[in-house]
Amino acid sequence: MKDFIDAHVDLWAGQLPDLDRVVEGITVRMQVLTRCLERRREAVLAEYGLQHWEFKTLHMLRRGGPPYRATPGELAKQLSMSAAALTNRIDALERRGYVDRTHDRDDRRKVYATLTAAGDQVWEQAIGDIIQVERDLVHRLPRTDRLRLDNLLRHLVLAAEESS
Repeated sequence: MKDFIDAHVDLWAGQLPDLDRVVEGITVRMQVLTRCLERRREAVLAEYGLQHWEFKTLHMLRRGGPPYRATPGELAKQLSMSAAALTNRIDALERRGYVDRTHDRDDRRKVYATLTAAGDQVWEQAIGDIIQVERDLVHRLPRTDRLRLDNLLRHLVLAAEESS
């Protein structure tokens, strides 16, 4: 069985005699699958009127568990962004009714971004559809192949972490 990446590898192997065809095939296929999943996730988010950055911010609030809140500093660190940029995100999400700003009862200087019921609902719906998109793709492989692929990719991630 061949895919369009085989033609890509054939083309470049003719131009680069030392090209490792297997490495090229693996890395290009990972890139193609990543782009495919990103496009499908973006389509899901568009159905809910969400941009990627909005979903990601809601996602970070949700992953901390109840009461689904974090300080702007915590969120900025989790999202690898500046506090100023994060303030703009929180402002926009607050206008949409997805986030509320609340003050700590014991220290009024401390502010939290808290996921609202509307924010939690839109996150729940979107994440459910995103999980289904991922499942639809991966479940095309038999279970034993899925487990093997998961393990092989884990090895590559560990190697990448080790080398960086």
